[in-house]
Amino acid sequence: MGGLSLVDGWLPIVLLAVGGLAAFGLLTRWGRGAVAAAVVAVLVAALVFAGLNLLVVNQLALVPEPLPRQVLLWVAIGSGGVVLALGSLFGTRPGRKVLALVCGLLVVVAAASQVNVYYEQYPTLAALAGTDERSFTGGHGAPSRSMTTPVATRWKGPATGASSIETSPIPGTVSGFTGRDAQLYLPAAYNSPNAPLLPVLVLVAGQPGGPEDWVVGGTLQTVMDDVAQRHGGLAPVTVVVDPNGADGDNTMCMDSDVAKADTYLSVDVPRWIEGNLGIDANHAHWAFGGWSFGGTCAIQMATRHPDLYPNFVDMAGEREPAISADRTQTIAIAFHGDTAAFDALTPLTLLAQRRYPEVWGYFACGADEPEVGAWQTEVSTAAQRAGMTVRTQVVPGQGHSWGVPHASLPPAMDFLGPRLGLTATVG
Repeated sequence: MGGLSLVDGWLPIVLLAVGGLAAFGLLTRWGRGAVAAAVVAVLVAALVFAGLNLLVVNQLALVPEPLPRQVLLWVAIGSGGVVLALGSLFGTRPGRKVLALVCGLLVVVAAASQVNVYYEQYPTLAALAGTDERSFTGGHGAPSRSMTTPVATRWKGPATGASSIETSPIPGTVSGFTGRDAQLYLPAAYNSPNAPLLPVLVLVAGQPGGPEDWVVGGTLQTVMDDVAQRHGGLAPVTVVVDPNGADGDNTMCMDSDVAKADTYLSVDVPRWIEGNLGIDANHAHWAFGGWSFGGTCAIQMATRHPDLYPNFVDMAGEREPAISADRTQTIAIAFHGDTAAFDALTPLTLLAQRRYPEVWGYFACGADEPEVGAWQTEVSTAAQRAGMTVRTQVVPGQGHSWGVPHASLPPAMDFLGPRLGLTATVG
């Protein structure tokens, strides 16, 4: 039952149908003010559809980019359903009041289901119920060492363990930054008695969001198990880190007035990984990746720290880091209005100023998000001009949803496989 899909199959269709019937029931109620409630519901829905982005993007700066139209539509419908339910509480019998509240709830559930279908944040009932977190108690015993040869030439398997998801804090010893616990994907090979020293993939989720999103919406264990199956049992030890500290916070993965997030990601995180996980400490075999905000973070790490993260995966990242849709506001918040200080750290500036012949990057986005696609074209072209080896992917039928990482992370690992040592031939 826990594996029941919330993004395809029969359940989302049933929820949508039940929500439609509930909305019809609310619209056809009899009682004082029925017409007025319907008019107010329509006005509220229209206001939400037209004004929600103005509120959350422009006024409150909760997210730097607008919500998709499909999401706005379903939030508006859910809001209208709430108004109709509240209107049904006046001038009706007690039984009708209870029925109205139930119908309002069903409309909201149906709308929320459709938002989830778009984002694919909770793919199954089990994901919605939450994950069982297992605390990391230590590596497999072998200390981290810098390996000059690919792991594919050092280990032939088989993997006799099972992959696992574990959690651990990564202290901001140097940066002073406090992130939420990291999520660790440990491949079956890592958990085997004959464990090799594996490469490393550092991942960052979107914003708002946190490391657990990669486990739930990103189905990290399933995706990386697929990567291992494609590479003879080998996959990188994957560390999903938190450069923001809370869902609503946004450090832009920079050292700024907001936080020392860059120092956290470039000093504290790699030191902790090398000191605790027992992995290949040769950073030529490391990669940094991310989805949405995390994709923007990934190319920042590659352009600012190519010695630490010479391989990256940018999945639906932005053109440049941002706290607000208003660039001036972003710079005012993070760099006390110093535009030159901000510009000096952005990927497009660095790509124009420097050469990166030793860096490989993989870009992906959904075919149904044209603005992100335009950003991908601009940034990937700049990366190629700066000497990077680049591959791009456009995922058909996907907007700004977890469907993009699901479809792009395995081929990205194929592309970077020679670099990480998952395949014996180095490109």
